[in-house]
Amino acid sequence: MTKIDNKPFTSVSPIFNLPELENKMREFWNKEKIYEKTQELRSSEPKFRWVEGPPTANGEPHVGHIITRCYKDLILRFKTMSGFHVVPRTGGWDTHGLPVEVEVEKELGFESKQDILDYGMVKFNQKCKASVFKYEAEWRKMSERNAFWLDMDNSYITLEDNYIESVWWSLKTLWDQGLLYKGWKIVPWCPRCGTSLSSHEVGQGYKDVVDPAITVRFKSVDMENTWFLAWTTTPWTLISNVALSVHPDFTYVIAEKDGTKYILAEELVETVLGEDWNIEMRVSGQELEGKSYEPLFPWLVPTTEKKGFFVTVADYVTLDEGTTGIVHSAPAFGADDAEIGTLYNLPSFNPVLEDGTFDEIIEPFAGMFVKDADKHIIKMLDERGDLLIETTVEHSYPFCWRCDSPLIYYGRDSWFIKMASLREELLENNEQINWVPKHIKNGRFGNFLDTVVDWSLSRNRFWGTPLPIWVCPKGHFHCVGSKEELVELTGEPLPDDFELHRPWVDDIHFNCPECNDKMTREEYVIDCWYDSGSAPFAQYHYPFENKELFDEHFPFDFISEAVDQTR
Repeated sequence: MTKIDNKPFTSVSPIFNLPELENKMREFWNKEKIYEKTQELRSSEPKFRWVEGPPTANGEPHVGHIITRCYKDLILRFKTMSGFHVVPRTGGWDTHGLPVEVEVEKELGFESKQDILDYGMVKFNQKCKASVFKYEAEWRKMSERNAFWLDMDNSYITLEDNYIESVWWSLKTLWDQGLLYKGWKIVPWCPRCGTSLSSHEVGQGYKDVVDPAITVRFKSVDMENTWFLAWTTTPWTLISNVALSVHPDFTYVIAEKDGTKYILAEELVETVLGEDWNIEMRVSGQELEGKSYEPLFPWLVPTTEKKGFFVTVADYVTLDEGTTGIVHSAPAFGADDAEIGTLYNLPSFNPVLEDGTFDEIIEPFAGMFVKDADKHIIKMLDERGDLLIETTVEHSYPFCWRCDSPLIYYGRDSWFIKMASLREELLENNEQINWVPKHIKNGRFGNFLDTVVDWSLSRNRFWGTPLPIWVCPKGHFHCVGSKEELVELTGEPLPDDFELHRPWVDDIHFNCPECNDKMTREEYVIDCWYDSGSAPFAQYHYPFENKELFDEHFPFDFISEAVDQTR
């Protein structure tokens, strides 16, 4: 038997003080520069390349940020311990876009975009610039306490000219490839922020809401004492109605009830009219095409070039319960409606201002927010005898993910990236990615790519990367890809206080390369998600600097983001 030495052990405190242990460990790491030594130790080893998806420092860090940083540190620390040199091990800050603007608007007590214009763009953008680092100290403290080894003194920042210039270069590259275009499309519009949103932004803001659902009658011109019945959950769009749409292959009937004749889908007669009705005639939807009806409201008068108020045919019409098989069409406020409007050369009537209120043309509802006007429009229809059924429907409706205002679908000029044309290439590239968890690959992200639409890139706002496109009176466009190109086009050096933000870029003019007329910048900034998505190359100021370094690091091995940011 081995004799046990009776030397006393150092006593261990029964109180386990985790904060004290944490502080001692952090002090030791900082004093001995442990992080720096690990990087130096691995400097000649194989590279493990990663991207710091940039957080925004104008909000306080929360538990979700801590979780994300834990995952990042877990992988980077493991790879370092496995013999790899992790690069670039630097932080990043996402500093542009609506998140910042909304925060500053709250601070200033602003209610609308007009308040910003009255305050002054220069002062507002200066406020935004100061706001983005409001909680930087808290972010640094959180990252350090979280033991996330990261060089935050040399972070890339999306508001810096070098970063923006790289973003401009990328947009110029898209332009040269024919992937950037201006178009009029129905876009999701935030009336409070006064700007459009991209499809992936819309996906973050859906809520289940209860909206009115009404069945309205439209008086036929061709048939006496006969009305078309249409159903809608957006009564305010009836103001802009110019057509009714039926499915060409559905069977429609003229059904008489209480001495009045109604046209609707045969399959829905009982649901809509209840009992005691008689069918007088059956026709196909195709046979109804071109039939005229009287306008529901007096404000839109068709021109000789574009006539409305007749029946069109459309494959998107359904026989869902609660509907009538006839859809009312307002090309100014719906993607399907706009498509029908183009096909039939219909007028597009938009009496709604950018703030979501009716303009003075709609005298009874002038200045009223469209969704607030619903109940008044329903009352007007009821008093006239044109409201057949009034009920409600619970459905999922999009709200602005930043300010929580209900969105409206609104016809606007916007700049788009032709993402749909890249669908197959995007899907092929997605197959090369190792997603964790695996179901994201062909689930959330794969489904997004399967139905990807053109990216609505431009924003009618102030604080962001300016869209680098200039236009002349004759409609020629020119996309600028660098500061140097601006100097070449103007023939003058840039002002000493110049920066790649509004309003500095708005003040830059040059002669059109095609017709020599004066060119003015399109007054848009771009979607801030494009900014953060440019981090893999823009953090290097590529291709203006560090080209060899970027080529050495790209493609990257790892990126970790919250699930709502994967798109």
